[in-house]
Amino acid sequence: METEKRLAEYICRTNFVDIPQEALEVVRNMVLTVFGTTIAGATTEGCVALAEFYKGLEGKREATVFIHGGKIPAQNAVFVNSIMARALDFDDAMAPGMHIGASAVPTAFAAAELAGGCNGKDFLTALVLGIETAARLNLTESAYDGFDPTGVCTVFAATVVACKILKLNEAETLNALALAFNKSGGSFQSNIDGSLAVRVIQGWVSESGITCSRFARLGVTGPKNFLEGVYGYFHLYAKDMIAPESVLKGLGKEFELQKILFKKYPSCGLTLGSTDAVLGLIKEKNLSAKDIDRIEIKVPPYAYKLVGHRFSIGENPRVNAQFSIQYCVANALLRKSSKLNHFEESSVKDPRIMELVKKIFVYADPDLDERGHTALDMKAVTTSGDEYITKVDVAPGFPGNPLSQKNHEAHFWDCMEFSRGLFPKERVARIIRSTNQIEKLDDVRAVIPLLLI
Repeated sequence: METEKRLAEYICRTNFVDIPQEALEVVRNMVLTVFGTTIAGATTEGCVALAEFYKGLEGKREATVFIHGGKIPAQNAVFVNSIMARALDFDDAMAPGMHIGASAVPTAFAAAELAGGCNGKDFLTALVLGIETAARLNLTESAYDGFDPTGVCTVFAATVVACKILKLNEAETLNALALAFNKSGGSFQSNIDGSLAVRVIQGWVSESGITCSRFARLGVTGPKNFLEGVYGYFHLYAKDMIAPESVLKGLGKEFELQKILFKKYPSCGLTLGSTDAVLGLIKEKNLSAKDIDRIEIKVPPYAYKLVGHRFSIGENPRVNAQFSIQYCVANALLRKSSKLNHFEESSVKDPRIMELVKKIFVYADPDLDERGHTALDMKAVTTSGDEYITKVDVAPGFPGNPLSQKNHEAHFWDCMEFSRGLFPKERVARIIRSTNQIEKLDDVRAVIPLLLI
C-alpha cells in the first residue's frame, strides 16, 4: 500500500504555498465555469424536480442548494448542485471523458458549510489536490472501455476535496479514498442513449465524496490496497495496463490538472473539433448551409462509439444533440455558431437540422488514434463541386489548444444569456469579482448568497 499511503500523505501535508500559480489559475477558471453552468442548468430537465425532491425530505440543515435555496443534508445538497452544474454538458472535462469541476466545486462549498467556514486559500488548495488526484488516477480510453470516467474516477476528486476542507488526518483520508474506490462506477451507455443519468452520475459522485469523508471520520475503514491490490483500482479498471506507481511520478512538482479541457462549445468534448472545423470553413470560405452537398468526417474509433452514431431524437433531445457529431455540424452550418440555446428542444427539432444531417457522414478511422484523442479529418464538398479538406489534431480547449481569456468570458456570458436574466448584471459582476479574488476571502461561504435567486 505504498502508493496509497504516499498519496494520502501528500494530500494532508500540502498547503497553499506549495501550489504554483498555473495550477491555481486552472482552478479559478473551473470555479467560474461551474458557477456559470450551474446558473444556466438550474431549471433544465430533471433539475427542479430533484431539487424539490430532496428539499422535501426531512434532514439536517447542513448545506445550501444553489439557485433554488434552502439547506438540506450536505450529501443531498451536493447531489443537486452537481446535477445542475453538469446538466448542460458545458462544464470542464478531461480526456477521455471525465468531468471534475461539476463535482469538485459543489463538494468544496458543502464541505465549507459542514466545517463552519473555510478561507479562500484553503478552499483553492483542497480543489487543486482533489482535481490533481483524479487527474493522476484518470485512465485511458481502452482501459475505461465503456465505463464512465466521471463515475469511476471523479469520486476521488470529490472525496479529497471534502477530506481536505474537513481536515481529516492521513489515516482518515486513506480510508475515505478506499471507501470512494468502492463507489466507483457508471457507464457511457447513459450518454449514448441520451438519458438524464449522465448528470445523475455526476451527482452520485459528489454525494459519495461527502459521505466517504464523513464515514472515514467516524472510523469506518476501507481496503488499504485500493489502488495496488489484487482486486484494486488498477486491476479492475485499468486492466493492469497502468503501473500504480505512475500516480506518484512528479507528485507536487508536475500538475496533471493542467490537462483540463474548458469547452468552447456546449456539447461533448469529442464534438468540439468537428464544430470548430465547420465554423472555420464557413468563415474562411464564406459558405452557408445551402452551399454544402456533403461533409465526411473521420474520427478515432472511441470518438465514433460515443458521438459518431446516427443522430436521432429520443426522450432527451438536448443530450441526443450534445453527443452527436452529425447534430453539432448541422447546427454549425445552419446557425453559424454553437450556443446553449441551440441545444434546446425546439432548436434540436428544427426540420432544417434533419435535412442537413442527411448530408453529414461520420466514419471511424483507427489510424487517427496515433494523432490524438480529438483528431479528425473532414472533407466538405460544395454543390458547385469544390472540395475542402480540414485536419484537426487538437480540438479547441484541450491541452495544446487552450481557450483564451476572452473565450472563458464568452463561455460564462453564454451561460448568463441562456439563464434568461435569472440574475441581474450587478450580481453577475459580483460573482466574477469574487471568483477572481477567491483566495483573499476570509470565508468562501460569503459567495453562496450570490448563487441564490
